[in-house]
This record gives sequence, C-alpha cells and structure tokens, in this order.
Amino acid sequence: MKKTLVIGASSNPERYSYKAAEKLLNYGHEIELLGLRPDVIFGRTIDTEKKAYEGLDTVTLYVGPKNQPEYYDYVLSLKPKRVIFNPGTENPEFESLLSKNGIEAEEACTLVLLGINKY
Repeated sequence: MKKTLVIGASSNPERYSYKAAEKLLNYGHEIELLGLRPDVIFGRTIDTEKKAYEGLDTVTLYVGPKNQPEYYDYVLSLKPKRVIFNPGTENPEFESLLSKNGIEAEEACTLVLLGINKY
C-alpha cells in the first residue's frame, strides 16, 4: 500500500480532499493529512504544521497553483515518489521542479485512480 500525504485536507465532507482521504483509507492506504485548520477525520489528525513525514510514496495536492509555492521546498524535502496534481491544481512550474528532482509529477484525480485500480 502507498503511504500518502493529502495536502489541503479538510473536515468538510463536501471537499474532494475529504473524499480522497476516505477513499484512500477504504482502499487500505496509510494517510497523513495537512490542512489549514486542525481537526480529526477518520480517527486521524489534520496537521497544520509541515511535518517531516517518513516513508511517503505519494503526495496528493488539493491546493491551487497560487498557494503552492509555499509547499515547493517542503514537498521536495519529503522525497515522495510522486505528486498527484488533482483537477484545478495543475502547475507547470511545480511539476517541472519535481521532475528535475527525480519526483514523478502526475496530473490526475486521486479518486478516479483509486476507482480504476491505477493508484
């Protein structure tokens, strides 16, 4: 299973980051959550501080391009295998930076990838 950090995590069930966290757990993946407001969903804490999570396979983004620059160095420091840019988060600058550092940048939808067994 792929340990995944959800950036832009929310406790609002209407948000796609919430739905992705739920579906990742349902598919047996371990998750970490990073958001703007502290809360607990599915028995897991939404962190508001950028922590040095260990053993991440994937970072899935639910933060728009204009708010992503503050995450560039942080995500690079985590050394995930890939970063998923969900619809609306596409960012050629960040994607290029990731590629230059040997991290796969994938424009896709986490929910769809899980649903079609391509996660």
